[in-house]
Amino acid sequence: MKATLDHVGIAVRDLNEALRFFRDVLGLQVSQTEVVSDQQVRVTHVETGGASLEFLEATDLASPVARFLERRGSGLHHITLAVDDLESVLEDLQARGIKLIDVAPRIGVGGSRIAFIHPSSTHGVLIELKQSDHA
Repeated sequence: MKATLDHVGIAVRDLNEALRFFRDVLGLQVSQTEVVSDQQVRVTHVETGGASLEFLEATDLASPVARFLERRGSGLHHITLAVDDLESVLEDLQARGIKLIDVAPRIGVGGSRIAFIHPSSTHGVLIELKQSDHA
């Protein structure tokens, strides 16, 4: 499996406040905010010249990001690795006994296909796999 760092996900309580620091203080380019309804989050990417920072704000108190914020507060939520063939990678991980949150891809930000690996299999780090092309 070849994978490259795509972005780092950061959960925040107040998206606008977080973006003010990264945009206004650090001068980084901020993308349009997108709502991902099925994940109950508002998402904005901040470009860093390579992998981006993805800021996540819960839109529902029962969402996974809201629960994360309740338990851990703002901070690192996940890292995302881009892969060429998500289905193949998921099949390989399952065959190796890796615990997955998503056994099949789902739609993420910008229409990309995503799947999460459970932190219990990755030394406590939530890892998102992402395939951008829809071929």
